[in-house]
Amino acid sequence: MVKFRSYFERHYPRLERVIAIIALINFGLVIFDLTYLNLRPVYRQYFAAVTHIYDPLKGIQAHPQTARYQAQVERLAGQLNQADLRSPEVTASLADLQTLSEPLVSEPAFAQPHGSYALATLQQLLQARTGQASTQEALTQFWSVSYLEQRGWQSELEFWDSQIQPFFRANYYRTVNRWGTPTDYFWLLDLPFVLIFAVDIGARIVATRRRHPALTWGEATLRRWYDLLLILPFWRAWRILPVVLRLYQVDVLNLDPVQAEAQRGVIVTVGADIAGISGIAIIEQLQDAIRQGELLNWIALIDPVVDSSGNIVAEEEMTAIAHRLYQVGIDSILPQVQPDIEDLVQHSIAKTLEQMPGYPHIKHLPGLGQVSAQVQLLSQSVAQNLYRSLASSLLDAEGTAITTRLQHHLREAIAAELSQHNTRHEIEDRLVSALDKFKYKYVKGLTESGGETLAEHTELLRRQIS
Repeated sequence: MVKFRSYFERHYPRLERVIAIIALINFGLVIFDLTYLNLRPVYRQYFAAVTHIYDPLKGIQAHPQTARYQAQVERLAGQLNQADLRSPEVTASLADLQTLSEPLVSEPAFAQPHGSYALATLQQLLQARTGQASTQEALTQFWSVSYLEQRGWQSELEFWDSQIQPFFRANYYRTVNRWGTPTDYFWLLDLPFVLIFAVDIGARIVATRRRHPALTWGEATLRRWYDLLLILPFWRAWRILPVVLRLYQVDVLNLDPVQAEAQRGVIVTVGADIAGISGIAIIEQLQDAIRQGELLNWIALIDPVVDSSGNIVAEEEMTAIAHRLYQVGIDSILPQVQPDIEDLVQHSIAKTLEQMPGYPHIKHLPGLGQVSAQVQLLSQSVAQNLYRSLASSLLDAEGTAITTRLQHHLREAIAAELSQHNTRHEIEDRLVSALDKFKYKYVKGLTESGGETLAEHTELLRRQIS
């Protein structure tokens, strides 16, 4: 498939490759930013350093409600290591936890996009652990002295640390700016790339304007309109279009198979329609020529067209065609049908003898039984002599002249016959009818194949050429 290369790709291939790689890096950062909130639990679990660095850029901080709750749990664990479960300070901490549990359930304390999932998981774990039907009752029972004494506070705190605490630590909230939208400083990370792309796009526009002064600045900009997506501060995901095109143009990415498959359906459909329309137009023009008598006039030269010098147009061509057909008939066709000609001559002679007076009475006389054999030999001799005569007529000048005169007279006879209205009208009607049937089969074949055969043949020819 032919690849279009712009002026910059042809004259500055290394620079274009560098810009394409920078665009690829920038698009990778864009995808990382767009998916960061969804994949933050994964980064926090396996790549904690990433969240420490990137959380400030998204305005992410520990959620105060869940942070206060977790701090109270850690305070309770420290008190249980130093005091009894029924000590006043432990009882007070348990009461505080029961109080903090109410807004934890009733208010959306967990941030999206995983807040509802985290809350639902917590509810299921706590209800299954305590056997209570509601989350509020489960938390109230979990932080009670009787429950911790019965189940053992060490095992319950271990359950909390392993099953519940990860959701609290992963919870966060995002600060907002003066416009009331979540804080996002990704534009600072994106700004150097945008400046590079802006300089590159500006240089392309100026160069295009200089090489094509007839273009306006707007038209020069639209020559590479998709590059503008690289400098937009919104719709950053659409940068995939200029990035992929740039990588393809510098031969880093091979899009030929994808492009071929993407265009195949359109090419097949449009190609089949064009082939159908073109074929129908040609057939209908031929039918109009037949109805108006132009085709038969040209073949038989009934109404010859004369050029400026007075010569009949197509006279030489028609004579050459007739001479060639005559030669082919003598050299190739007559030898193949010679047995049939011999049978025809034999049949004609036998019929002639039968029509002679008295022949039916004398053919049974002795010595006349060999007449049929003699007739057969005579027919063979006549056919062979006829073939030799016709073949030898092309070898001498007089025979050639006679043949040419015969062809001319034959064409005149055909023209005279075609001038008859009935004969001409019948031939034209039959030709038009035959073309109608051919047109129907032509369109039907294109419809049934859907243009696939045409596309496959074209693709095969392109591969052979390349």
